[in-house]
Amino acid sequence: MDTTLIRTINRLQDAFSTVGVHNPVDLPQIVVIGSQSSGKSSVLENIVGRDFLPRGSGIVTRRPLVLQLINRPSTNANANAEDGDPGPGTQGKSASLNWDDFVDSAKSGYFYTDFNLIREEIIRDTEAKTGKNAGISPIPINLRIYSPNVLTLTLVDLPGLTKVPVGDQPKDIEKQIRDMIIKYITKPNAIILAVTAANSDLANSDGLRLARDVDPEGARTIGVLTKVDLMDAGTDVVDILAGRVIPLRLGYVPVVNRGQRDIDTKKSIARSLEGERSFFENHAAYKSKAQYCGTPYLARKLNMASLPIILMHHIRNTLPEIKAKIQAALVKYQAELLTLGDGMLEGAGQASIVLNIITEFCTEFRTIIDGNSTDLSSFELSGGARVSFVFHELFSNGVKSIDPFDQVKDIDIRTILYNSSGSSPALFVGTTAFEVIIKQQIKRVEDPSLRCVNLVFDELVRILTQLLSKQLFKRFPQLKDRFYQVVINFFRKQLNPTNKLVQDLISMESCYINTGHPDFLNGHKAMAIISDRMNQAKNPQPIDPKNRNSTVPNVLPSLEPEPTNNGFFGSFFSGKKKRPGVMEPIPNVLKASGTLSEREQIETDVI
Repeated sequence: MDTTLIRTINRLQDAFSTVGVHNPVDLPQIVVIGSQSSGKSSVLENIVGRDFLPRGSGIVTRRPLVLQLINRPSTNANANAEDGDPGPGTQGKSASLNWDDFVDSAKSGYFYTDFNLIREEIIRDTEAKTGKNAGISPIPINLRIYSPNVLTLTLVDLPGLTKVPVGDQPKDIEKQIRDMIIKYITKPNAIILAVTAANSDLANSDGLRLARDVDPEGARTIGVLTKVDLMDAGTDVVDILAGRVIPLRLGYVPVVNRGQRDIDTKKSIARSLEGERSFFENHAAYKSKAQYCGTPYLARKLNMASLPIILMHHIRNTLPEIKAKIQAALVKYQAELLTLGDGMLEGAGQASIVLNIITEFCTEFRTIIDGNSTDLSSFELSGGARVSFVFHELFSNGVKSIDPFDQVKDIDIRTILYNSSGSSPALFVGTTAFEVIIKQQIKRVEDPSLRCVNLVFDELVRILTQLLSKQLFKRFPQLKDRFYQVVINFFRKQLNPTNKLVQDLISMESCYINTGHPDFLNGHKAMAIISDRMNQAKNPQPIDPKNRNSTVPNVLPSLEPEPTNNGFFGSFFSGKKKRPGVMEPIPNVLKASGTLSEREQIETDVI
């Protein structure tokens, strides 16, 4: 039997587990699933031929248990340690000197000949990762079992499916277990060993239901029927074995496990297997096909001694894909290694490397800003193009969206006119009021300008992050962190002066209003326009008898002053009934209100 493939897979699994990384390649393995108390542990112990798994009520298997069974002929004290097969001279924890059966723990580095010790090791390591609250952990436990009584197999025992949390179990314990199982059985290289109690309805089997979710054709699922001896009299699983209930391409195997009384009375697995054989050979429904029933047949089926379509054939079929993935990863990491450059030099050589990195960083930063980078994207804007977008789109639209008249009302203009005239009414429209209003509107540009500065700062940080994510800086993580700190501090240091410069520029613009600019509408033209409008309002054009409309639209309503607004400040006190001969006290707050006088209307329109 060619077991080299399975041993190679075992070595790869150990290697990935040792370095603590997720398997980059889906390795073929047999995954054991089933409901809690369906007899999974008993099936595994019968296959191994030893009593070594923890037992108890509730969830006992709380971490994935990877069992690498290796057939090892009976050896003496001078055994060869081929393929990781330790000999008696290896350090270990042992209560006996029988080297025919022993367990190698990939985690602790010890081997055990006393299987009670391995049970304690599993319990101890499980509690170290999950605590004692019956929680679960996806971190696997790897055990390599050498024995002349086993066939070379690799099995993964997963926690049993449960529906209701018990005690201090997490409330989502069902989802956690389901997600863990799905993670293992979804891989196309996994062979699913679905364990179901024969004395329950097969249609309600949790293990088969999950298996069919990921393997609807049943092409890589083997059904294991436990507790066949506990079925009601006159019932059997012949129809299930014949595929007339829920067919599986790889079929079903019925087994008989030790009951709880057998475990309590320390019934050996050897006696249990003998009882299993006797049961199938003497049962009326199974004796004609007893050779296809029981744990030994299940082990042979899994080992492909009688069914080469399963694991080894599965491994051979998936090896090309595995090899392709390894080759692709090898090319990727070789290219990455090449970009890392030569080894580190000593003394001045290290300073030269740092100087070259700084120079390359500055050059690359400049090329990204200028748009001359060799890594230009055809899918989205990047680098300097994003900065240009901030200036020409975001900032430009932000400034254009400012309406200078949305916050300037006639009543505000009147108030400013009164305030700027001082103690005596002004003869002409003063420039002071005009400048006050204009400066207020210029000041409104400051907010979008400062936001523009912050947006450009964010884009520069984005470019910095993009550069530091390159392979060059992965080689020097501490230098990368130092680069980030120095450049970010430099950007932040320049942020305040830049904001101050923007504020100064806006203050400069508001300090001097260039009324001599060609686009500026001078006072004479403004007065002429307002006079024309008022004349049109006072002297409306004759009505066209055809359409009953005025030949010239009436632009403004009648501007005739109300007779109640007497005096320069008459509008301040409109709405109050004055008593003759009584001087009213001045209000605490004066606001312009009421109808505009003709002069006020003209001054407001001019401004």
